[in-house]
Amino acid sequence: MASEGSSYGDIHRYEPPRESTAAALAIVLLTVVEVVFVGLFTYGLISGWALTEFGNMYMGGILAIIFIDLAFILMLYRKEFLPDVMIVKKRRRKWEDLYVRSDDMEGTPFMEEPWEGVKKALYPYYKK
Repeated sequence: MASEGSSYGDIHRYEPPRESTAAALAIVLLTVVEVVFVGLFTYGLISGWALTEFGNMYMGGILAIIFIDLAFILMLYRKEFLPDVMIVKKRRRKWEDLYVRSDDMEGTPFMEEPWEGVKKALYPYYKK
């Protein structure tokens, strides 16, 4: 939890990335695999592999492998090479989210007094 002295936009926690060599090597290898499958997919499009039923499923499988590989690359990059930063945000009360003014936060009473209700019912333009 943020301390009371923190203001909006202050960095509360900053942990530098690990930048491991194993993750960098894994990203490089996954990128090579990605390039191979993108090349295979492009060659398949040019050659017309998707014109048959089996070829269409094969091209869909290659496309799925491309996106799964890309997801692993991005996951490794995010986990190992981006810093962990927590920024203090201003918490608002629920009535502030509804754009209610502070003097109206309790709401308006249904009826102040019974006699006032009778006066308003008989004379609609009655003001206090």
